Amino acid sequence: MDQLRGQRVTVVGLGRFGGGIAVSRWLVEQGASVLVTDQAKPEALQDSCQQLAGVPIQFRLGEHRDDDFTSADLVVASPAVPPDNRYLQMARQRGVPITTEIRLFIERCPAPILGVTGTKGKSTATAMLGDMLKRRYVTWVGGNMGKSLLFDLPQITTDHLVVLELSSFMLEYLGETRWSPHVALITMVAIDHIDRHHTFDNYLEAKKNLVRFQTENDYAVLYEDSDCRTQFASVCKGRVLLYGLKDRKRFALALPGEHNQLNAQAAFAAASVMNITWDDAQEAIRNFTGLPHRLQLVHEHQGVRYYNDSIATIPEAAIAALESFPPRTVIQIVGGYDKKIPLTSLHAALLQRAKMALCIGETGAAIAQAIEPSVGSGGGAEVYNCRDLPTAVRMARQRARSGDVVLLSPGCASYGQFRNFEERGDLFTKLVREP
Repeated sequence: MDQLRGQRVTVVGLGRFGGGIAVSRWLVEQGASVLVTDQAKPEALQDSCQQLAGVPIQFRLGEHRDDDFTSADLVVASPAVPPDNRYLQMARQRGVPITTEIRLFIERCPAPILGVTGTKGKSTATAMLGDMLKRRYVTWVGGNMGKSLLFDLPQITTDHLVVLELSSFMLEYLGETRWSPHVALITMVAIDHIDRHHTFDNYLEAKKNLVRFQTENDYAVLYEDSDCRTQFASVCKGRVLLYGLKDRKRFALALPGEHNQLNAQAAFAAASVMNITWDDAQEAIRNFTGLPHRLQLVHEHQGVRYYNDSIATIPEAAIAALESFPPRTVIQIVGGYDKKIPLTSLHAALLQRAKMALCIGETGAAIAQAIEPSVGSGGGAEVYNCRDLPTAVRMARQRARSGDVVLLSPGCASYGQFRNFEERGDLFTKLVREP
């Protein structure tokens, strides 16, 4: 394992939301000489830079310079930076090793690791799995959920467990390490991140790295009804365990929706490898109320419940949220940035089950246009192109009646009108709570 003291390390990708903050701080603590470079302008990175105030770090903002990559001893790339980035390619040509924050952690972690990936459900399943394991083990939860575990390394021992949520971006980089976790859990997989991976096959190949390098002593936990199940199983040497909803003892959950029951079953299947019983699992998640922006009940007024499901950035997730409630009770806010993912299934679900569809963002007009002809011919949900979230919330509050659900579950990314799904969800929460 490389020693970082005295090394010249370039961290590429500070991020407007501080993705590179923790690893930069940690590298300095290890004695490295750190330069942080990001092509975003300093004013866009002001909040992130402020969090590193007083830390002896050199910043190169608003540009990248070739020499910062070719003369470094090590480059630490944000997973959001594609591996084929030309600056990373220059570093490789000069023999400069490239790593990521999650790889730095995994290479130094003494505890067994359980890894979770998928398109949707992975954060909830990760949190549930962590809670289940904590019934019997000292358990650390991190990865793509936002918390870096680098600073916890001195406290993690061999008899602890670590649960990591791993994105396709992280797994794309981890492939070259030929590492897979002892227990790998795959949640629902669907088309996503085509703007990064270009094809669904490429996206799936990155996800497969979670099981690709397992040994016969490891476990792959797969959804029995997934179209992709055989593809994951075909590259896995570990023992395959299946989870699903059929013929399983159901958990009592505070969270609505069959997809959350499925997340619980997935988490339990992975936890059972570590000898967690069903009773342990049930007690661990009995009062689990979910994570922010994931079908989160944020307000209730005069019998109307308001749910923030801003994390739903693909149609499958928005449909799952809609199906969590009785037909014709949901006023659903849909639309956003166009990721070039087909939305036909969302159109059909809204017509069949929603009370009203309020459309926003870049895709809003197209969604409204696709639904309106069917509505006019005696179809289901009412539909309005509201263009923006404040207008949609205002109309929802006016039209909702006792027993209705106002649901922000857009089925599209947030970009264009928002910086990320968190900002979209926060605004929704603020708007619905206003007097």
